[in-house]
Amino acid sequence: MTNTIVSCLEKGLSKEVAIGAPGRSSLTFQELRNHIQITADALNSRGIGRNDRVAIVLPNGPEMASAFLAVGACATTAPLNPAYRADEYDFYLSDLGAKALIVEKNSSSPAIEVAKSRNINVIEIAWSETDPAGSFKLIGEQTGDCIHGGMAEPEDIALVLHTSGTTSRPKIVPLTHANITASARHIGAILSLSSSDRCMNIMPLFHIHGLIAAVLSSVAAGGSVVCCPSFNALRVFSWFDEAAPNWYTAVPTMHQAILSRAMRNAEIMAKISLRFIRSSSSSLPPPIMLELEETFGAPVIESYGMTEAAHQMTSNQLPPGQRKPGCVGVAAGPQVEIMGEDGQILPKGEVGEIVIRGSNVTSGYENNPTANKDNFREGWFCTGDQGLLDPDGFLKITGRLKEIINRGGEKIAPLEVDNVIQAHSAVAQVVTFAMPHSKLGEEVAAAIVLVEGANASEREIKDFAAMKLADFKVPRQIIFVDEIPKGATGKMQRIGLAEKLGLNK
Repeated sequence: MTNTIVSCLEKGLSKEVAIGAPGRSSLTFQELRNHIQITADALNSRGIGRNDRVAIVLPNGPEMASAFLAVGACATTAPLNPAYRADEYDFYLSDLGAKALIVEKNSSSPAIEVAKSRNINVIEIAWSETDPAGSFKLIGEQTGDCIHGGMAEPEDIALVLHTSGTTSRPKIVPLTHANITASARHIGAILSLSSSDRCMNIMPLFHIHGLIAAVLSSVAAGGSVVCCPSFNALRVFSWFDEAAPNWYTAVPTMHQAILSRAMRNAEIMAKISLRFIRSSSSSLPPPIMLELEETFGAPVIESYGMTEAAHQMTSNQLPPGQRKPGCVGVAAGPQVEIMGEDGQILPKGEVGEIVIRGSNVTSGYENNPTANKDNFREGWFCTGDQGLLDPDGFLKITGRLKEIINRGGEKIAPLEVDNVIQAHSAVAQVVTFAMPHSKLGEEVAAAIVLVEGANASEREIKDFAAMKLADFKVPRQIIFVDEIPKGATGKMQRIGLAEKLGLNK
């Protein structure tokens, strides 16, 4: 079996559903395979072939999912956030070296004018709401054959994404077909995915989580994925009702938004039958995990992923295997270890940097020797996350190395503070972060969203935290907010939060 997007579709039975969407008829595996071939031929006739970069700016939904699969099968996909401004598109299209941009017909995206100014071919795609979900046609003239046509090989680049890390300039992560198909199969293995499974995707499809964990892992297992529009907590239960999935995957903030609406949708809740719920991309507070399990009557499987690993690195296990609240599971694909500052692998129980290596891990950042030197050591990719492996081999993340708060020499892991405060009955969401301090350098602060209708004072939260935390870890300032600022993928962002909340003045 070759490791390409096309090979990932081999398990799908011809007449079984591959891609669906609310209010649409479905696309079968045979129709998806035909669609990929037609799209490949159409791109080749426009001079686009293997390893040519194709930026995709489409709304969340089935066409974005099928464009990722079809374009990636014969060229290199570069999904971009539809919410970007012109300056952002100018940076990303230039940095990627994009040869073409795909948008929907009659799109008003600022990416179009940017692409034209850079002589990047703009390709429109069109579809009708009466077409099967995910089917589309390329519009425009054929401009000539490409140099490297046909379907991609395992070592061709299938997907390029920029990191959303803490550096001023995002890094380009090139992922081969071998990388992304390995990750999809690792996810399928740990979750026992099969042709009987139906995933409901609510993740943005310009992000590795949605692309690999929801879309590619589903079709690689011969199952189906129902692709919803951009996440909306007010609509998600109608999607559950129509799609009837047996699993979904999301980030913690989405899970919390779903929980907040669950009791208002009791009739639909009574019909939902999930085999499991998956959580990834940021830490899931243990109280939220337990509430999800009680509300949906299904196990919550927390995983640990990042772009450089084509998403999944570790995962908790399905019953009867273990799942540990507060841990992100055992190695589920790549080899996972803890490395000390001297570059030596540490024994279980010791805290250090989480490092990985394996078939799903990128071989390096593109055109960035400094970042490669800093992040790759002796064949290991250094994640920048701090953690430890317990005696059972379960990974506990203790913080992001660059997010660790240094309070006059005392090191505080924000996650530890989050988990304590999250247990307060009035707290819906919390994010702990560093704020500047004239003498200590940094001080501990926390932003909190209260449960609707609940009340709590700053003093009450501090006293609650002080029962389980050393005094230097208790936030010196607590800010109550209606909503915590989040990144494009729904993750809460600690770095820069003090400035966003006006605490840097």
